[in-house]
Amino acid sequence: MDGELIAAAAQERFSRNKHTGEFPKDAVEYCLREAGITLGDVDEIAHGFDYSPYASLYSLDPDSRSLYAQVLSRDAFVQQVHGHGKDFPERRIHAVNHHLAHAASAALTSGWSECLVVVNDAMGEVQSLTVFRFLEGRFEKLRELPANDSIGILYSLVTLHLGFDFNSDEYKIMGLAPYGDPERYRTFFAENVQLRPDGSIRIPILRLNRSREERENYLGTRAYLDDHLVKRRAPTDDIGQDHADVAAALQECLDRAVLHVSGHFGKETGLRRLALAGGVALNCTANGKLIDSGMFEEVFIQPAAGDDGSALGAALYRAAHHGQVCNKRMPVPLLGPVYPIARVDQAIQNYSDRVGVTCFNSLDDTCEAAARLIADGRVIAWYRGRMEYGPRALGNRSILADPGRPEMRDRINAMVKMREAFRPFAPACAVDEAPRWFCVPPGTHMPYMITVVDVRPEYRAALPAITHVNGTARLQTVSVQDNPDFHRLLVAAGKTTGRQMVLNTSFNVKGQPIVNTPEEAIETFLNTGIDFLFLEDRILARRNS
Repeated sequence: MDGELIAAAAQERFSRNKHTGEFPKDAVEYCLREAGITLGDVDEIAHGFDYSPYASLYSLDPDSRSLYAQVLSRDAFVQQVHGHGKDFPERRIHAVNHHLAHAASAALTSGWSECLVVVNDAMGEVQSLTVFRFLEGRFEKLRELPANDSIGILYSLVTLHLGFDFNSDEYKIMGLAPYGDPERYRTFFAENVQLRPDGSIRIPILRLNRSREERENYLGTRAYLDDHLVKRRAPTDDIGQDHADVAAALQECLDRAVLHVSGHFGKETGLRRLALAGGVALNCTANGKLIDSGMFEEVFIQPAAGDDGSALGAALYRAAHHGQVCNKRMPVPLLGPVYPIARVDQAIQNYSDRVGVTCFNSLDDTCEAAARLIADGRVIAWYRGRMEYGPRALGNRSILADPGRPEMRDRINAMVKMREAFRPFAPACAVDEAPRWFCVPPGTHMPYMITVVDVRPEYRAALPAITHVNGTARLQTVSVQDNPDFHRLLVAAGKTTGRQMVLNTSFNVKGQPIVNTPEEAIETFLNTGIDFLFLEDRILARRNS
């Protein structure tokens, strides 16, 4: 509204269907409600995909022609909009190129008037990577790479080859990689991912798919991986050293590709500020390597860098077209719903036969109680204020514990997250204390939990629950400006544990989105081994426990 970001949320948080592709009716209704408007007050609707330039390609055969008409075309999108707001004028519905939407989501929330923008994902309409120069609200495209050279698609295909889910489990490879030795498969990836002198990438094995079925399922590429990499792992098979070594080499390859593209265009343009978006920008290890490289004075990674962020970017791009964007650094994205205390109390009442509740008089009392429990080795759920936008829980829909307890990682994995033991947990640390524990300069702000840093060697043994096998951690810094309530909890934790730091992981179980409503918070609490649930200034415990 008037150039200010008011509300944002993903449909999966309302439908409870993770990675849903359904029309975001509930998310739209939430945003309108939060803004205090109706659809009739909206100037434009913008969508972060525009297939119209490729209509002729889709007309070449009946199947693709039908796909275009029923799913990808502007008419199809307009019909979806009119299914939920039939009177909204068609002329005010706009499609924005996917990578341009991603670029806008980063550049127009960076607070910079000029920067280099790199958008890197699996695939937009037909592109996999696009580089822009951003200057005073305008985007100049410098280079784009086709989907046939997508480092994101290759990363996803190897993820699938190693027995995980395509286009959703890539973060597991990032967690597995430090257990492996990249040397064993370095040559394979070096030969098959060619870094060219002009700053581009070429991946010939993605061009092995000839027929429609091969292209849609990458059968040619997958056969090549079968023949030249390791045996395909079934999801139920044990994870062996070979799989860890492949993950290590793949992650190293991605790190190298990200540095190659960004470094080339940074030198070519002379730009010293870099903004990133697209799904590959969620790879925290590659982000850490890029920041550590010193190629840029500043790097900004838009926290909702995946496709949920393309909705934000499409809206920002159209608002900028009308000169209405206030380009300032995106705060911690606490942009989702907050529920009134009456709703919280009603939810507690609905479960009164299963939970007991204690109410505190103030936030300070709540934080002191939570800090004592954390120091005593308890696992708590912390539900407070507005829900986060993007994939990370940043202190409002979180599971928290003491990072200094060696058993905590396995305990949380077993009783709540039901996930692979090799995956690390992240620390949330007060910004002023971060340089004490981590290898970051004083004043470093990393509020989005989107970058890997080194834990100081002398403290790795003291922080076993958040230190990965290679001595790193996915750091989230917290300041009073970022999230004052969560910062106050960290200060309280400092008084009980000696560290203004907690283990912070998202409040959900495997296969489910992060909790949204108070009812979902209580259900998740009761169906897991979490010890206590803090709902605003109330603490819930199981009855007879």
